[in-house]
Amino acid sequence: MGHLDMDTGQIQLMPLPTPHARPYGIVLDTTHSPWFVEFGTNKLGTIDPDTHAVREFPLSRSEARPRRLGVSSSGVIWYVDYAEGYLGSYHPKTGHIQEWLVPGGTDARPYAMTIDEQDRVWFVETGSNPNRLVGFDTQTRTVISLTGINSGGGTVRHMVYHHPTRTIWFGTDTNTIGRALIP
Repeated sequence: MGHLDMDTGQIQLMPLPTPHARPYGIVLDTTHSPWFVEFGTNKLGTIDPDTHAVREFPLSRSEARPRRLGVSSSGVIWYVDYAEGYLGSYHPKTGHIQEWLVPGGTDARPYAMTIDEQDRVWFVETGSNPNRLVGFDTQTRTVISLTGINSGGGTVRHMVYHHPTRTIWFGTDTNTIGRALIP
């Protein structure tokens, strides 16, 4: 992981403790601390913004391979497990991990994700054809939406939520951009 000081132009690199782990899917939490997936492992990581110390958090299943992260308004870190088809949450204050098998099951290959202003998690199952946008209510812990992405746009890898327009924007492997209007 690296930090660029915009005032000085200095770059500080912080090696990860786990060999061959690759930082991926970086997001900022409610305190502006970076969180990331350690791609190729079952770990999440964060860096203390003051000391730049790296901390790692193994997920409960050694087979888990998270790809993307989202952060709720309460600071809970949400992730999708591409390898085994789970949506999970990590509570930094308690260390509690909770997981749910996604609607598409173990072959769903969840990848891109975002969180809206109601703390609903939106992610794409890329193992189905067509890809499928899934909405998950973090309060009731239930799936609230299943929508096929019929564009033939390949895997959806990145998503962002735009609150003023209640729109999710996403990009695909085939050089296309899409949007979904959220109820």
